[in-house]
Amino acid sequence: MATQASGEGALIEPKDGLSYVRGSTAIPLSDATVGRFLCDTARRFADRPAVVFREQGIRWTWQVFLQEVDVLATGLLAQGIGKGDRVGIWSPNRVEWLMTQFATARIGAVLVNINPAYRLAELEYALNKVACKAIIAAERFKSSMYLEMLQELAPELATATPGDLHAARLADLRVVIRMGDTATPGMLSFSDVIEQGRTTLDPAKLEAIGAALSADDPINIQFTSGTTGNPKGATLTHRNVVNNARYIAMAMRLSEQDGLCIPVPLYHCFGMVLAVLACVSVGANMVFPGEAFDPVATLAAVAEEKCTALHGVPTMFIAELDRPEFARFDLTRLRTGIMAGSPCPIETMKKVVSKMHLAEITIAYGMTETSPVSFQSSTTDPLDKRTSTVGRVQPHLEVKVIDALGNIVPVGETGELCTKGYSVMRGYWGDEAKTRESIVDGWMHTGDLATIDADGYCNIVGRLKDMLIRGGENIYPREIEEFLFRHPKIQSVQVFGVPDAKYGEEVCAWIVLRAGEQASAEEVQDFCRGQIAHYKIPKYIRFVDELPMTVTGKVQKFVMRECMIQELKVKEDKTA
Repeated sequence: MATQASGEGALIEPKDGLSYVRGSTAIPLSDATVGRFLCDTARRFADRPAVVFREQGIRWTWQVFLQEVDVLATGLLAQGIGKGDRVGIWSPNRVEWLMTQFATARIGAVLVNINPAYRLAELEYALNKVACKAIIAAERFKSSMYLEMLQELAPELATATPGDLHAARLADLRVVIRMGDTATPGMLSFSDVIEQGRTTLDPAKLEAIGAALSADDPINIQFTSGTTGNPKGATLTHRNVVNNARYIAMAMRLSEQDGLCIPVPLYHCFGMVLAVLACVSVGANMVFPGEAFDPVATLAAVAEEKCTALHGVPTMFIAELDRPEFARFDLTRLRTGIMAGSPCPIETMKKVVSKMHLAEITIAYGMTETSPVSFQSSTTDPLDKRTSTVGRVQPHLEVKVIDALGNIVPVGETGELCTKGYSVMRGYWGDEAKTRESIVDGWMHTGDLATIDADGYCNIVGRLKDMLIRGGENIYPREIEEFLFRHPKIQSVQVFGVPDAKYGEEVCAWIVLRAGEQASAEEVQDFCRGQIAHYKIPKYIRFVDELPMTVTGKVQKFVMRECMIQELKVKEDKTA
């Protein structure tokens, strides 16, 4: 029997007691391009607030935002950038990033999201892998000096005519646009490009270009932050991201009356799709607290801008809740938002609902390669489902959970999650072999371990590669993490496996204690005894001040594992 699900009546269709679900097709897919998506919203909500960048002092309506996007699009056309050209954006959360996202879409150029944390080798690889013709870069971010790194990779900038670079190490790069007004040899300034666009703006020309674009054209390349090897460039189309954003907004019941606080990075799909494009789909106001995440700035933005929605990864919500001045911020207007990016601790979710007034917060699950969301809870799901699952399947998608042989497992059993439908990427840019490995007969193999229950709710157990085997016992780190989160002294915890000569692997936990607390490894182990199976109790426990993370707030377990391998002087079995 079919049952109602999240996201405007999506339909769950259990198949013979197997872990297979299919979303509703009642709400048609859109054929809009990203540019048309923005134009339609700007016309509907012209004078409503659209964009707030608090650090930059910018407050734009939808009409003004579209005008500024079109000015930049015209300026890019003047630099010889057109349909299919790859344009890199290397910047923290700034208005220039947001403008570039839509200006490239207006002219059919492919936006290449470059991780703000990249250093020289990673930048060189990314630009060359997708043959970037242009890059728009901030001067710096934290300790990363972007322009200096570009000058090191391309010393030819010193004598190049701006807009006509020819560099030995960056063979395809012609145009370097730096943010700000300052003149830098070989580079165009963002303000100059804007000025050129403003004086030559031709709305009819932009409309003609837009009319010739297809929803199936590639529009965005997002580099996955792989833990081994070089990052892969997931290539997404207008259809991928526009429709995913629409259904995300529906699950949140987002409207033009809402204001969404966005502390997550724009370069990642969380910021670009779940936040920005979701707001565009309904005309909601986008509020950016600052260039990078800061818990106090985020709380202040929510309170002072009267935000009704807030996004974040679990570590962000934990940091906000733990601020000593938390109580002085008025968060009573908050209603909804999304917690995603990594598994959400159940206890954290409960605090977010009770202390931050986010009674309708949703959980979303996905991956860059699926645009990204496949599962999302709804605002009306029972709290226990919103704290223990990632919701139910999104419209127009199919999902199955399979065993090692590719067979769909029974409801409730653990296996690898696979997704099929409009959201699956076109592939990894310039890497057909990796694409074939990941997408088989239209199914994207996520590498995530999951279960689906009889009502269609999905629970992410962990990463296939994170699962550890101790003495023949399969151990899922998230189960142990959820238990340890109950300890009153523990703020954050990550569990992973380290090599062991006797058992193959042993359980290790890195723990961040709450401010002012002290604990010993023995105390934590005693807390576990009699509560979880003996083989799940961490043998190694390390107390740390912070966990190694990516810019998006995802914890890097591989870094912890490598540290422990060195500390314990153990060897990893490479033959397994």
